[in-house]
Amino acid sequence: MEVDAVPTFGAELKDGFKPASAWVGHGIAWLDDIQQFYRERSAIEKEYSAKLSALAKRYFEKKNKRSSPLSVGDTPTMTPGSLERSASITTWATQLTTLESRAAEHDRYANHLISQVAEPLRYLGGRFEELRKRHVEYADKLAAERDASYADLRKTKAKYDAACQDVETKRKKSESHYDKSKAQSAYRQQILEMNNIKNTYLIAIHVTNRQKEMYYHEYVPEVMDSLQDLNEFRTIKLNGLWGVAAGLEGDMLQQSRAMMDRLGQEISRNAPHLDSMMYMRHNMGSFQEPPDKGFEASPVWHDDDVMVVDDTAKIYLRNVLSKSKSQLGELRREVDKKRCEVENVKRLKQRVREGTEKRDEVEVVRTLFAMQEDLHSLDRRRLTAEVEASTITSVVGDVTLGAKNHNFKSQTFKIPTNCDLCGERIWGLSAKGFDCRDCGYTCHSKCEMKVPADCPGEQTKEERKKLKAERQEGANRLLSPDSGPPSHVAELPDLTRSNTMTSLSSHSARRSVSGQHTPAEEAGGAADAAAAAPRPSVSSAKSSTAVRKRIMAPPPTAYISELPGSAINASANANGHGDKEEKKGKMLYAFDASGEGELAVREGREVVQLEPDGKWPTLMSSYRHQSTDANIADGSGWVKVRAGYKEGLVPTSYVDFSSSSPSPPTTASARPSSTYSNSTTSSAAGAPSSSAARKKGPAVAPRRGAKKLRYVEALYGYAAQGDAEHSMVEGERFVLVRDDPGDGWVEVEKAGVTASVPASYVQVV
Repeated sequence: MEVDAVPTFGAELKDGFKPASAWVGHGIAWLDDIQQFYRERSAIEKEYSAKLSALAKRYFEKKNKRSSPLSVGDTPTMTPGSLERSASITTWATQLTTLESRAAEHDRYANHLISQVAEPLRYLGGRFEELRKRHVEYADKLAAERDASYADLRKTKAKYDAACQDVETKRKKSESHYDKSKAQSAYRQQILEMNNIKNTYLIAIHVTNRQKEMYYHEYVPEVMDSLQDLNEFRTIKLNGLWGVAAGLEGDMLQQSRAMMDRLGQEISRNAPHLDSMMYMRHNMGSFQEPPDKGFEASPVWHDDDVMVVDDTAKIYLRNVLSKSKSQLGELRREVDKKRCEVENVKRLKQRVREGTEKRDEVEVVRTLFAMQEDLHSLDRRRLTAEVEASTITSVVGDVTLGAKNHNFKSQTFKIPTNCDLCGERIWGLSAKGFDCRDCGYTCHSKCEMKVPADCPGEQTKEERKKLKAERQEGANRLLSPDSGPPSHVAELPDLTRSNTMTSLSSHSARRSVSGQHTPAEEAGGAADAAAAAPRPSVSSAKSSTAVRKRIMAPPPTAYISELPGSAINASANANGHGDKEEKKGKMLYAFDASGEGELAVREGREVVQLEPDGKWPTLMSSYRHQSTDANIADGSGWVKVRAGYKEGLVPTSYVDFSSSSPSPPTTASARPSSTYSNSTTSSAAGAPSSSAARKKGPAVAPRRGAKKLRYVEALYGYAAQGDAEHSMVEGERFVLVRDDPGDGWVEVEKAGVTASVPASYVQVV
C-alpha cells in the first residue's frame, strides 16, 4: 500500500501516549512469541513433519487471539471488521499457511533457525523493550514537568493570596494600632510587596500556559513520533529476520521454491507504517486541549488581571526584565547549538538504519535522548525568559533602556552591615546578601529585585563612604514612622474605614495617633494609660505610659557605645531624671562595693545623685524585705548615684552634696566603633596608691534581709524609641525585673522607672 504523506502519531493522536506505548509494547512482546515459534519449530524440525502440522495449527490459534490487540490495540475507538487485520498479521498468516504445505525438514535447517532467527529475536526484543521503557520514562518526566509547572503556579497563587491576606491584616491593624503612622507605613509597604507578588503570579501564569502549549504541541508529539519510529524499526528488524528464516527454508526445499517466493513477496509488502496506520485509524478520537490558565483574584483582596505599573512596581519589573534579557541571548545560542547537535545525531541514526553507518542503533538512540533532554531543559529556560521579557515589555515597554544597573555579586557579610534599601541589618548565621562591585551598594537577597537601577558607577573609597551615609539616611527615613514614602514609592489611597479603637479612651487614642504627650496627659493620663495597656507593676514609681511591645526586638543597629553626654545618655536622662536640675556631690571617702547594686567609687570623685536617701528602699520594695533596724527607720542610709556612665548605691554618709554646685556637663568623645563588644562595667579608677593613706569612712547602714537582685549589663548602646523603653550605653547595668517572655524584650529598672530593652542587647551579670 503506497501513501503520499505518511501520518504520524504526534500529529494524529495528540496526547495518547499511554495507549500507544501499550500497543508498541504488544508488538515488542510479540517478538518473544515469534522467537519461541522458531525455537519450537527447530525442535519439531528434528522430528520432521509429524509434528509440523500441529505446530502450524497451534500458532494459528495464538495469532487469532493476538490479532485484535496487535492490529488495533486494547481499547480501539472504532471496532474493526471481522476480517480486518494488520499487514504484519496478514504476513504472519501467510507464513503459517506455507508451513502447513511443507512436509519435510532436516537438522541443518533447524540449527540455522536457532542461531540466525531465534537468538536475534530474543536480543532485539530485549533492546526494543528497553527503548520503549525509555520512552515511557521520558513521557512521565514531561508529564511531571507539566504538573510541576501547574504546582508552581498554585504555589505562586497561594503566595499571592497570603500577601493579600497580610495586606488586609495590616489594614485592620492600622485602624486600631496605637501608632497610626507606623502601622499605615507597614500597610503601605505590604501593599507594595503584594503588588510584586501579584506581578510574579501573572508572569507565572503566562509561563505556565506557554509551557503547557509546548507540552501538548511539541514535546508530547515528538515523543509520540519517536515511539512510532521505534515500532516501525521493530517491524523492519522483524521483517529482516523473517526474510532470513524464509531464505533458510528456501535453501532447504528447492522443490517448494515457488511457495517460498510467494511468502517472501508477502513479507516485502509488510511496510512498517501499515500497522501504525491501522492502529491510528481505529484509535483516532476527539481531543480537547486544556484551556489556558487565567488570573484568579484573591478571596480577601479583590483585584483584576492588570499588572501594577507604578514607580515601585516598575523598579521590580525593570530588574526582572534586565535579568531575563541578560540570560536570553546566551540561552538562545545554547539552544541553537544543542538543536544542531540533536539533528546531527538524528541523521546518524538514519544512516545506521540504512546500513551506511556501522553503529549500534540502540546506543545512538540512547545518546539522542540524553541530548534531547538537555535541549529540552535549555529550551524551557529560554521560553521562560522570553515570556517574562515579552510580558513585561508589552505592559510597560522596555524599561531597561537608560538603566544603570548595579554590578551585584553574592556576598556573605562577616561584620554587621545595613541594607541600603530597607535600612535593616543584614545579619544572622548566614548573613547572605549582595553588594555592588562598583559603588558598594549593599542589600538583602530579598531586596535585590527592589533596588532602583541608579548605580553611579565605579567610586573611590571616600565616595563609597559618602554614598553609604546618604543611603543609610534615606533608609532610616523610610523606617521612621513620621516619614512618608520614598520618592520611588507611589502614594497609596488613604484609609477609608472608621476608627475601631472604641476600647480606649479619647485621651489614649489621641496619644496613640500623635505619639506625643500633651501637658494634660502628663498630669492626669496615668490612669487612662494603665487601663488601656496594663503592664506588671515593678515599683510604685513605675512609668504610667509603659506599653507592652507586640513586635520582636530589633537587631543591633550599631555596635558603637557612647559616653555620658552623648545623644543616648541625653535620651536616657529624658526618660529618667533629666527633667530636673542634677544634684551633684563629692565622695568624702573611697567606697568599695561589697554586694550587687553597689558602686565602687574613689575618694574625691564627683557623682550625680539619682535617687535621695530614703527613696531607694521604696523603689526596691518589690524585690527586698524592709529592714526593721532603727537606724534606717526614716531612711535607708544609701543613696543611688552615677559616676561617669556607671550607676549604683553608695552610703549616704560617704557623699557630700552641700559643697558641690551644678555645672554644665562636659562632652566626651564617642568611643571608637567595634564590630562586637564583650566589655562590662569598668572597675573604679583612681584608687589611692597607698592603702595606708586612705581615710576610713563611717559605718555603712545595714541592708539585712534583702532579696538577691539580678542585674543585666548592656552589650551595645541603644536609643529608646518611646516612653516604654530605656536608652542604654555599653556597659551600663540595670536591675532585671522580668525575663524575656518570648517577644525579644526584657523589663529592667533604671532610676526607679521600669521599661523595656531588647533582650539581645543585654546579658545577665
